[in-house]
Amino acid sequence: VFRVTSLETRPSKRSPAAPFTTSTLQQEASRKLGFSVSRTMSLAQRLYEAGKITYMRTDSVNLSDTALDAASKEIKSAYGDKYYHARKYKTKSAGAQEAHEAIRPTYFNQHTTDGDSAEIRLYELIWKRAIASQMSEALFEKTTAKISVSTRKEELVANGEVLRFDGFLKVYLESSDEEEENKLDDSSDNAILPPLTKDQQLNLRDLNSTERFSRPPARNTEASLVKKLEELGIGRPSTYAPTISTIQNRGYVVKEDREGKPRNYNVLTLLNKKVVQEQKSESTGAEKSKLFPTDIGAVVNDFLVQHFNGIVDFHFTAGVEKQFDEIAQGLEDWTKMLKKFYEPFHQEVEDTIKTAGRSSGERELGIDPKSGKKISVRIGRYGPFVQIGEAVEGEEKPAYASLRSGQMIETISLEEALELFKLPKKIGVFEDKEMTVAIGKFGPYIRHNSQFFSLPKGIDPLDVDEKAGIEIIENKRQADADKLIKSFQEDPEMRIENGRWGPYIKFGKLNVKIPKGKEANDLTYADCKALAETAEKEPKKPARKFAKKK
Repeated sequence: VFRVTSLETRPSKRSPAAPFTTSTLQQEASRKLGFSVSRTMSLAQRLYEAGKITYMRTDSVNLSDTALDAASKEIKSAYGDKYYHARKYKTKSAGAQEAHEAIRPTYFNQHTTDGDSAEIRLYELIWKRAIASQMSEALFEKTTAKISVSTRKEELVANGEVLRFDGFLKVYLESSDEEEENKLDDSSDNAILPPLTKDQQLNLRDLNSTERFSRPPARNTEASLVKKLEELGIGRPSTYAPTISTIQNRGYVVKEDREGKPRNYNVLTLLNKKVVQEQKSESTGAEKSKLFPTDIGAVVNDFLVQHFNGIVDFHFTAGVEKQFDEIAQGLEDWTKMLKKFYEPFHQEVEDTIKTAGRSSGERELGIDPKSGKKISVRIGRYGPFVQIGEAVEGEEKPAYASLRSGQMIETISLEEALELFKLPKKIGVFEDKEMTVAIGKFGPYIRHNSQFFSLPKGIDPLDVDEKAGIEIIENKRQADADKLIKSFQEDPEMRIENGRWGPYIKFGKLNVKIPKGKEANDLTYADCKALAETAEKEPKKPARKFAKKK
């Protein structure tokens, strides 16, 4: 017998978030709009330059008196007096400089703006957040029901929530990094419960017990990394976006989606006094727009931690920022501060140059069962690779194989490494010529009749058979045929092709732009030859030089 033993109903409220700082704008634009931090700052810069928003590099959550007055008038006019609630926020960050007010629209009566769709979406996000910060709280009614089971001492608990007054939610609801992670969680505190009374007896329809697994800590997105930088006091509002862009541009991390893997779980159902077990399948471990460390990133990080531990310590940057603040306030002399840092740092660099070898992140995996030679994995000039044997003069050269997409130096196993040496692999015959699949420095490819055909992204070279190889070759030939506009019997090397910026003449390694007013199909061999000869005689443009910063 199931019975409601207690029923507690209590009011609750939710307050709006503060107006945007640089950090919170980057986080929310990433969550709600899918923008990278660099794109967010680029769009915000354009909005600022157009006079549509206030300065976008700020750590302040305060609004000016003029802005507060304008927000008050707009809320009362658009939504009514009961939706207005004046607020002043305090900045939580200890190192905040608050040189500018929070990010807000210049004019609160402009709910949207002109421009491209991305600018409009970002502007509306800023407007909603700023206007919501001065609106009333949202009011809820929370209900907790405890249900006893006659055959057990444990109690069941059901939670429900009903919105009584929307307040600021009429305009804006803040997102969080945990939302995606919690989608798989069946428990919910904001479900709507049916009407219940104390001592009410409940009829059992069915009882489900679902197997669930603990999840590892979530990988960082650009948004969560910005949040972490701010929490640790690393950098300033103006440096979050460049920092995150730099580690991606240098190849230390990559932002990408990764597919999940199938996993089975059990569901037990009590139905008509019988327990039924059912096995279901779900996808687990899928990642969307997450930041993944690369092998080169791991090697660089390990090297810096080993030789410059004090510099890469989280607290170092935060401490330097604090010293900068003290210099700005006249509490510390900048020359003494620099001398105190630079002298030991310079010595550290000199010592590292003398003692540290070139770091390759080498990791020994085991012994090759065929040759008895050592198998290791490390970073090379063209990326991570596996090596069988050592480079010893007079002996057989080591065998090399590049890592496949998704494999890493830190995690690749001996078995996975041995799989790589199954390449190059003969996969069949096409047009009386042998096809071989292999991996080169530019990725996996098929070799056929002395020609190379790159494998499409995502295709594992070990999975390519004769049928797939023929299809890849024919697709490449078709793409090349579509690219060709015209060829000439007089010289096979003279061709007119379609390029990224329109038709052009290709003569060996020379690419010649077709002059304006001339149609590609109308050009004769003589026309093309004359244009190519003229282009060859023209002096090459000097490489563009950039002045060094003084």
